[in-house]
Amino acid sequence: MKMDQNQERKEMLEVLPHIQRFAVSLTRNRADADDLLQNTVERILKKGIPDDADMKRWMFRVCKNIWIDEIRARRVRNNATDSGNITLHDRPEWEREVMGRMKLKQVKDAMENLPDEQRIVLSLITIEGFSYKEAAEILETPIGTIMSRLARARRNLANMFTPDPSTSPYSTNDAFRA
Repeated sequence: MKMDQNQERKEMLEVLPHIQRFAVSLTRNRADADDLLQNTVERILKKGIPDDADMKRWMFRVCKNIWIDEIRARRVRNNATDSGNITLHDRPEWEREVMGRMKLKQVKDAMENLPDEQRIVLSLITIEGFSYKEAAEILETPIGTIMSRLARARRNLANMFTPDPSTSPYSTNDAFRA
């Protein structure tokens, strides 16, 4: 049964903070995340959601798909330019200052060094609290792939915070496989 427009918008507003965090995780940049969030909301308002869809899961899926489209468009634009000196993820100085606490910044930096597939899965499961099954549905990926990406992401983060990686129980030569 289709929910009324007011109920739909109310649910969307409740999900926005989660989508905002997910967008930051995807883009690694606050300004790009804001644009991605806006594009996600616009697309859902314009096209609606399927009758049987969960609003939260649907918004995550739409957000992820819009980001994939953006990455593809950026690659095309980058390939079309003569100069390779364009930096897409410049981070303004104020953002570094806002991050404040040293440990939070270290974790954030470590997550940024993870391959995209690992960072996205880690964000959905550990930050947003989705189950493996829900993350698999959002990313349209088999649950086994979700589990292995999460395990590699955790291992890679543990290795980054171990002073001597050879003493880490997670030490491996394939630390950054996707």
